[in-house]
Amino acid sequence: MTTPARSRLTRPRLPEPRGPVSAGVVEALRSGGSPVTDGAEATADPYGEDLQLALYVLYELHYQGFAGAPADDSREWDPELLALRATLEQPFLAALRADAERPAGAAAALDALLVEPAGHRPGSVSHHLRRTHRLPELREYAALRSLYHLKEADPHAWMLPRLHGRAKAGLAAVEYDEFGAGRAEDVHARLYAELMAELGLEPAYGHYLDAAPAAVLATVNLMSLFGLHRALRGALVGHFAAVEVTSSPGSRRLADAFRKAGAGPAAVRFYEEHVEADAVHEQVVRRDVVAGLLADEPELDADVAFGIAATSLVEDRLGALLLDAWTQGRSALLPGHHADAVPQPA
Repeated sequence: MTTPARSRLTRPRLPEPRGPVSAGVVEALRSGGSPVTDGAEATADPYGEDLQLALYVLYELHYQGFAGAPADDSREWDPELLALRATLEQPFLAALRADAERPAGAAAALDALLVEPAGHRPGSVSHHLRRTHRLPELREYAALRSLYHLKEADPHAWMLPRLHGRAKAGLAAVEYDEFGAGRAEDVHARLYAELMAELGLEPAYGHYLDAAPAAVLATVNLMSLFGLHRALRGALVGHFAAVEVTSSPGSRRLADAFRKAGAGPAAVRFYEEHVEADAVHEQVVRRDVVAGLLADEPELDADVAFGIAATSLVEDRLGALLLDAWTQGRSALLPGHHADAVPQPA
């Protein structure tokens, strides 16, 4: 199946605000003016809809940007927007440091990720989807995860100029696979767009932003936060390690779920690709990226462990939201949105 060109080349529209902070950011981009928030950022919930959407929009200026935002290319480094972003990052990062578990170090944190439970794990989304394999839930999951997977591996590329030797070479090897090993048709983001199209979802980049709750946005904002700050390079390596180490078994369960639900080959292929590739990546990440970084900069051990713990935290928060909605027979998407049909072009 051929991915529509617009899935990566058409910029998403600016989202609907969810509070005074995101309203100020969206209006600033729409008008070309300054962000006006009347100080609401000082009391915004660090995990809440308003702060997380505002952060997501500000971070997106470093990715694809938005349609309907005049000269947003030139606003990527706008001092006022950067100052507001820094103000929003502080409570988010503080909440992550306060709420994430504190493993003894990077090695202990990685070892904990390798423990796979026997049978069904109640708090695991992939275990739930493999057990129930309900197509409406799989569609919702695919729609919400598109904000992550359609920019898959992009934030981790920011690590390259910040690593050295073995760590840099290991990261480059994994990223090469993520970006299709030189073949545009095998870029993982493209494979995900094909999965979405096969499920009857809109594969356009950023299309489901308005449907995604804050817990979804936090999983994407986390890697942008780590990626855009050199001081957090150790945390980004930890995030990268957590993703790669847990990907293979989770992808196997999701491939089974889509197969049992009767989804087509494109939907299954994305996850089967990750079963094989990420089993290899896990070894490269542990042996070369993490070990290489800590050989060069041993003082970053706690930062790597924090990155792993913070990743688990935001993923667990998202998992709890999804499972709470689905077990109660509700949609996990924000009210007024659905994930069961491709919208008609305007």
